[in-house]
Amino acid sequence: MKKIFYAFLLLIFIIASCSKPKTDQEQIKKQILEYKKQLSELNSKIAELEALLVDSTEVNKGIYVKILTIESQKFEHYFEANATVEAINDAFISPQYNGQIQKIYVQEGDRVTKGQLLAELNSEILKNSVVEIQNALDLATMLYKKQEELWKQNIGSEVQYLQAKNAKEGLEKSLVTLNSQIELTKVKAPFAGIVDDIYQKEGELGVPGVKLLQLVNLNELYVNADVSESYLAKIKVSDPVTLTFPSYPDIKIETTIFQKGNVIQSANRTFNVKVKITNTNELIKPNLMANIYMKDYETDSAILVPTVILNKDVNGQFVYITEESEGKYIARKRYIKIGQSNNEHTEVFSGLEAGEKIITDGYNVVKDGTNITF
Repeated sequence: MKKIFYAFLLLIFIIASCSKPKTDQEQIKKQILEYKKQLSELNSKIAELEALLVDSTEVNKGIYVKILTIESQKFEHYFEANATVEAINDAFISPQYNGQIQKIYVQEGDRVTKGQLLAELNSEILKNSVVEIQNALDLATMLYKKQEELWKQNIGSEVQYLQAKNAKEGLEKSLVTLNSQIELTKVKAPFAGIVDDIYQKEGELGVPGVKLLQLVNLNELYVNADVSESYLAKIKVSDPVTLTFPSYPDIKIETTIFQKGNVIQSANRTFNVKVKITNTNELIKPNLMANIYMKDYETDSAILVPTVILNKDVNGQFVYITEESEGKYIARKRYIKIGQSNNEHTEVFSGLEAGEKIITDGYNVVKDGTNITF
């Protein structure tokens, strides 16, 4: 031990005594790597000797360990699925009528209310037609009134009266149709939201089905996950879930399943699970990646052990428990049958009972029959 320590000091002295720095940078780097390698080897040898020292001095009084008394407790298991965010109200807005885009009233990033005018197409031809129909309607209305007065006095024929009435009513309907067409040249917001993108410019031709702008509302969102069909019977609507977002490590949302798909996708044997969330601060965006944790198993009474202490050999999974013998404590290997496991605990179906003591610290340095102290 002392020889290694002196060798370590000698190595430090050699490094410190290099008073002639080399100009060759590559050579310097090689020397540094060589010294680091030697230092690593020395540290390994020191650790080995210290371990032997512990084995030789501590064998009589036992290796110090920490223990845990097993208790029956509630256990829940969650599985993880990748998910994506979808806006409930997200639409590509297009005109409902053909025409030249006369005016766009909003800019990208503007917040709009439901029914607000976003853009307007050229409607001069329709407006001129309205004037013509209105003039014809005024005349038809006057003729109808006169014909109606004559008909009440039994003057003229019923046919003349009906023709005048039909002409008036036909023009009224034509006027309503024209006004409706004029209204279609006005592009209005179908819901409140944010103008995310504008695809066309003033002067271009607006056509139904062709994107004019995109409107999105971030207040309410869906989180969609494709889940393996093996979990179909294990989850249901209103089950609690936890949402996390890789882009926002500090955000964690506790909610419930909003909708469970009824169709298994033949391509990947999955079904859709949908979660609905309120996005009050609007940090979460559509198409953002998310992780959804869903509960697929729970029990009110389970024997749990820390997952990290599980060992395995050719005979199966095992842990070390404590056993008292002649006033001393020894470590005993105990084979167990395990069930579900999470990041912290694993359920034990058989092999352990409540009240027994398992070794949680020092489990990796003891063997079956090793003297221990705690």
